Amino acid sequence: MAPQHGPRRARIAFSDSAAKQLENITSEAEIHALDRALVVVSVDPDVGEPIPGDAAGPQLRQYTDDVEQVRVLYFVTALRTVVVVAYIEV
Repeated sequence: MAPQHGPRRARIAFSDSAAKQLENITSEAEIHALDRALVVVSVDPDVGEPIPGDAAGPQLRQYTDDVEQVRVLYFVTALRTVVVVAYIEV
């Protein structure tokens, strides 16, 4: 009998500005906090709250992890890839 796997997690990609923010992270605590938030978003891309905006572009979402004090702005592509637009420490 084949092992049962959970639902497939979304792939995470970073915009240029988010990638630049990542380059500036030096603390283990910040890396851990961001990693935790990204895992949550990759498991359930719809977990974040929609951010009102222009209907012409992708629907931006915001996920806030109150435990780790992290906020991530992202959108989800048609293929369920999560594109992180910005990582903002709260």
